[in-house]
Order: sequence, then C-alpha cells, then structure tokens
Amino acid sequence: MAIRPFLAMTAAEMHNCTAFPSRIAWMACHFSPGGSGLSNLPPALPEDALLIVNDSTPIHGHDPEEITRQLIRCIRDRESACIVLDFQRPDHPETAELVKYLSHTLPVSPVVSEFYAVESDGPVLLSPLPLSVPLEQYLSGWKNREIWLDLGCWGEVLTLTEAGCESTPLPPWDLPEQGFPEEKLHCHYQIHSTEQSAEFVLWRTEADLFTLLEESEALGVANAVGLFQELHAIFS
Repeated sequence: MAIRPFLAMTAAEMHNCTAFPSRIAWMACHFSPGGSGLSNLPPALPEDALLIVNDSTPIHGHDPEEITRQLIRCIRDRESACIVLDFQRPDHPETAELVKYLSHTLPVSPVVSEFYAVESDGPVLLSPLPLSVPLEQYLSGWKNREIWLDLGCWGEVLTLTEAGCESTPLPPWDLPEQGFPEEKLHCHYQIHSTEQSAEFVLWRTEADLFTLLEESEALGVANAVGLFQELHAIFS
C-alpha cells in the first residue's frame, strides 16, 4: 500500500491508547465558545502529527490574528506536520475570510476542505469517495491541486422505485459480511429485489480500502485522513 492514512484521534482516544498508530491527527481544535480564538488545543502530540481545526462550533466574531498565533505555536512547540482546516459548514463568509487569511499567514500551507478550497491554492481535503463514483472521475476537477482524501467506512443503500432512487447511509457497524466485488468502484455490493423496488447495498471491505489507496497514489493523491475509531484495526 502506497498511502498510509493519518488516523484522527480525540483527546480521550489518545489518553487511552497504549500504542499510537504510525500516523495520527488531533481531532480537533474548535472555535472557542467563550473566547476569540481556538479551544481544545492539544497539550502534546507525537512528532509529525496532523492538527485538525473544525467548525463543529460555528465561527462568530473570532480573531484571525489570535488563531494564527495559536496555530503557529502548535506547529513549533508540538512539531505538527501540517494543519487541516476541516470546515464542513459551507457558504459561510466569515469562514471563507479566515481560510484566506490563514492560507497567507501560516508558515505552512494548510490543507483546506473542498468547501473552502477556492480561498486557498494549497492542498485540498476531499470528502469520502462516493461508493457509486469511480475514483478518477471524482478527482478530475482537482487536477491542479495537491489532493488529500477523507477516508470513510460508511456504506450506502440505494433503493430504486418508480418514484426514483433514494440513498440511505449504512454505518460501519452494520455493514454486510458477504457480497460481490466491484473493482472499478473499490467496493462490494449486494442486490435485493421485490416487485416494487430494487435495493443495492454498497460498502468497502478492508481489501477495497487498500486497493482504493493504491489507485489514489497512482493518480497523484498525496495523503489520506480517516477516523481512528473506524480504521485503527486496519491501519494501526
């Protein structure tokens, strides 16, 4: 396997972990609910860990200069490999301005979620590859950017009826054990049908994730990030 993903860990997961994965990420710094900077900064990190900043707490009047100072201290004092701005609330002007500011003031180019990639010319973090989309097609709109993949283990149920197609997510703990391989999509599938509908169940096995990362490297993807709780048994 060419790409070994960073595994994002919470403070509790790090505290309870007896042997860290080879590549980890801190999940995550937030916009402080009672201040103008970031909260939940890591007290310490293994060398070359990623530092993730997310917007689970919405930005509201936070100070870009203070946030910059905090992140620079983290890079220097905690020897972080990189900063990931994993902002998942799209179309927020204040978030866009912060991404633009940090992209010009931080000493390293942050990895920016696809929702705000237009505000930066550095690496972009793409959402998990949809199970029904070929990888090369998914990457085609980002040919001039360094690409990072968010690696997920969720499955999908597509239910086709006369009214159309409905998609339902399938959590990692509820994935089937048996199915047919689909090599082009790096997934497995099952098909169930009745007189009224056809149901397609799609998910990725451990082997599918390995081949997905191999093709990703061949297509120029730089890195991948996933949740420790979902992937540690595979990639630790």
